[in-house]
Amino acid sequence: MVSHPTFDPNVFSKQRLSQRDWESVQGEDHPLVNRALSAFPPASTFKIVTTTAAIESGKFSPNTVLQTYGSLTIGGTRFGEWNHAGFGPLGFVGAMQWSSDTFFYQIGKGIGGPTLIEWTRKYGFGKKTGFDFVTEEARGLVPDDNWKQRAWKIPWAIGDTINMTIGQGALLSTPLQVAVMFAVPANNGYRVKPHLIKDNGDAKKWRDSVNMKPITIKILRDGLRKVVTEGTGQVLNKPTIPPVAGKSGTAEAWKNKVKQNHAWFGAYAPADKPEIVIVAFAEHSGGGGGSVTAPMILEILEDYFARKRK
Repeated sequence: MVSHPTFDPNVFSKQRLSQRDWESVQGEDHPLVNRALSAFPPASTFKIVTTTAAIESGKFSPNTVLQTYGSLTIGGTRFGEWNHAGFGPLGFVGAMQWSSDTFFYQIGKGIGGPTLIEWTRKYGFGKKTGFDFVTEEARGLVPDDNWKQRAWKIPWAIGDTINMTIGQGALLSTPLQVAVMFAVPANNGYRVKPHLIKDNGDAKKWRDSVNMKPITIKILRDGLRKVVTEGTGQVLNKPTIPPVAGKSGTAEAWKNKVKQNHAWFGAYAPADKPEIVIVAFAEHSGGGGGSVTAPMILEILEDYFARKRK
């Protein structure tokens, strides 16, 4: 678990801080903030949850094919596709591969907010993971009608559900929670409680079943693999590492009134028998997950598997 920019902890052992010491921990990049345990919009990585909710609800067949578009108008609001053109007809696997927004908007409209929110919570969002750093970890936020009535004094609307399907709107999650989400398909439907220290105990006590159908897990794993072989994560399709499965995300964000998006990528490998999950998050990078954070994951995976081969 790494957060950047970092700082020298020896600064706090000094009786008197110099101006340079003070600036090293109080810079505008906020080095004291642990990004891994802070909450941000998860963007399109969240399409894992939306896919799960769609199939498990029974409202969409695993073989569903939907036409995608340059944009859709729902509830009087226009919601755009990230490529502004659409991708033609897609199933769940193809929608993950290309990260089609308009595909998942239609899913959200079909399943409704309560079902999507229910599955978001089943994946562990909106509460602490139980990780060892209890006080430092953010809960994130799973918005619902009660929250919106309290915060904004207006009821939940279809637009809130649409935004949530692609990990935007008021939804907030930590990179650690997103890693837990990626571990669910990697572990064949089990949500893992993160833990720092190896205690040689039974691994089963660190996991709980999310109770997903085998077909849901298969579609998730096929879709996440397709992202890397033919979709937005092809930078990870390299002979230097075993086959990888993953998903990109680009969250809309502004800094000093300038649009500077957050970039996400989560991945696990080997795709057929996973043993490592990695999530990379770049705050206000301005770029996309496939171009900014996927190369970070490639570097880590190359090092990890090179060490295993020694």
